[in-house]
Formats: sequence, C-alpha cells, structure tokens
Amino acid sequence: MSKTTKIGIIICDRYRMCGGGNGLRSLRNHEGAFSIYDKDEELELVGYGTCGGCPGGNIEYVPEEMIKNGAEVIHLATGLLVGYPPCPRIDYFKKYIEERYGVRVVLGTHPIPEKYLQTHTALGTWNSPAWQGRIKDALPDKDTRIAYN
Repeated sequence: MSKTTKIGIIICDRYRMCGGGNGLRSLRNHEGAFSIYDKDEELELVGYGTCGGCPGGNIEYVPEEMIKNGAEVIHLATGLLVGYPPCPRIDYFKKYIEERYGVRVVLGTHPIPEKYLQTHTALGTWNSPAWQGRIKDALPDKDTRIAYN
C-alpha cells in the first residue's frame, strides 16, 4: 500500500473564483510543485481556501482548519507566484504557517504556464536568486508549461 499525504491549498484571493482545475489536475498527475512527491504516493486534498485578500488575514486561521482535517503539508498556490504582481507576502506566509502550525509549506501547486514564464522573464520579475528559489518546485519542462497555458 502506498503512502498518503494530506494536502491543503491556499490560493490568492484575487483568484477566489478559480475553479481549481489546474491545481487539481497537477495534484492528480504529480506535476508542478506536486512533483516533489513520489509518483506512487497518494495525494489527498483536505482543505482549499484563499488567503483572504491583502494583507492575508486568512493565513492566520485557514491552516488550522486544514490541519484539523489532517493536512500534513500546505501548498501556497501558483497564483501567488505568477500574479501581477506576485504576492509580496509569500515568504512571510510560509514562515508564519510553519512557525505557528509546525507544518511544511510548499510554494506552488500547478506548473507555471509558459505564458507566465515569458511575461515574468520579460519583466525581470524572477531574476533574483530568491525568486528562483521560490518558483523552482512549480517550474517544469517547457512541454509541461505549455500544456498548462
């Protein structure tokens, strides 16, 4: 029997109407930031919510509900990385959740689409080593990025 990891996802409130299709597809297929898990590992979504909008009021409460539902890892959705502008509080959210709740936080969900990579490359958004570290788990090969356009 394979291991099951229970996951919570927090999305940017700008995308609160998002149907979650890309994130759920990538969870099911172990793509994007979900590629960090073994292919035979079952990933179970146990919570899904928004940050609450700037400055992120739900970050204080939503992880607790997810953990009560068994979340072992919380993913901060790719929208926080690729939005215009990317979330300026993403590092604080990660640090706060890990410190307050003692749960691992991963930056990203679905693969960064190629169109976003092209735009942010032209803008120079992700040129710094800090941003390269933030996007690394959600930045797959070009064919996968194109498939998520």
